[in-house]
Amino acid sequence: MSIPPALRENREPLAARIESAALSVAQPQQQIFYDGWILRYSPGKARRARSVNAIGSGVLPTAGKIAHCAEFYRQRRLPLIFRLTPFAQPPRLDSALADAGFAAVGETRVMKLDITRAERAVPKVTSIQLLDVARFAQLFGALHGLDAAKTGAERDRYAQSAIGSSYVGAFDGEDAVACGSVAIDGALAGIFGMVTAQSHRDRGVATSIVAELLRQARDAGATTAYLQVEASNAPARRAYSKFGFEDCYAYWYRAQSEAEGIL
Repeated sequence: MSIPPALRENREPLAARIESAALSVAQPQQQIFYDGWILRYSPGKARRARSVNAIGSGVLPTAGKIAHCAEFYRQRRLPLIFRLTPFAQPPRLDSALADAGFAAVGETRVMKLDITRAERAVPKVTSIQLLDVARFAQLFGALHGLDAAKTGAERDRYAQSAIGSSYVGAFDGEDAVACGSVAIDGALAGIFGMVTAQSHRDRGVATSIVAELLRQARDAGATTAYLQVEASNAPARRAYSKFGFEDCYAYWYRAQSEAEGIL
């Protein structure tokens, strides 16, 4: 995994604000704080909701904390995964995990957009409808092929979020083919839950959803949008760049064994 230093080390104020806001969106009930780290253990699909987010240095030795986390997740029958950002603490945590045999996986780019300058002339190629959180989660789960338990966990995460969100779906006739959401936190608008049916990819459907979510964010007074996308997802990154999204910073995971999951 080769992450450009400018993205691996970006600790500028906007990046810090985005990271803080993103941690607050759809956070799971299943989390505890341990010596400066957030241990999330949702039974859902999203890795960021079932991993260690090391946001503070704490006072305990790093090796002992890693061992504590290993036992914590073992008891809950979940893989031990650490989410690393430019803000992870202590500063050498990534190196410590690498030395302990944790593999780097799931490189993700956080992209940002100045909404006031965003491209607006995007053709609407499908029917976009507002959804309630339950219908959104149902569609999200179906498009990802999740079982009922994981779909329910994702529904609970979104439903219990303290950040106000809007949910939309794209329809081809009666068939739901894509979905997405926007969480508006003051001047920041985070786009989450983007997924499109395989049969409708590369047809402008996701672009239509993003355009609608940005419209809602603009109308609500947000000035900066952000989203998270896997670095390897070139088609999605190209689609987002058409609006003016550009890389802000990167995050990645360290895991003892590669675990499947979405962002």
